[in-house]
Amino acid sequence: MSRKPNPRYKNGTLRRKYRARFKAMGAPCGICKGRLGPIRYDEPSDARHPFSFVIDEIRPVSRWREFGYPSPEAVAQDWDNLQAAHYCCNLAKSNHLPSERKMARKLPSFPDGQW
Repeated sequence: MSRKPNPRYKNGTLRRKYRARFKAMGAPCGICKGRLGPIRYDEPSDARHPFSFVIDEIRPVSRWREFGYPSPEAVAQDWDNLQAAHYCCNLAKSNHLPSERKMARKLPSFPDGQW
């Protein structure tokens, strides 16, 4: 069984440029709108750093056909479909749309220093 490559990194150079652009902008989390505090752009993006920076696709890559994209790569590379997010917010959002607010109840609350 062969694994398909992650469409987010099919064009790694473009993705790195997008990451650098969001970091330079210092954008707040597009999911919680900053409710959990600022994104910690200098931390590694992993579960041990829940407030670290990740790029979120507003319209999920896994649902690319629903939105008329020609491919999963097109969803992942569309600047207008991307936003900065906390790692934990993106994890809670999963593959839902902002209008599908069921995920809002799953957003964690972390008192500072409690992770």
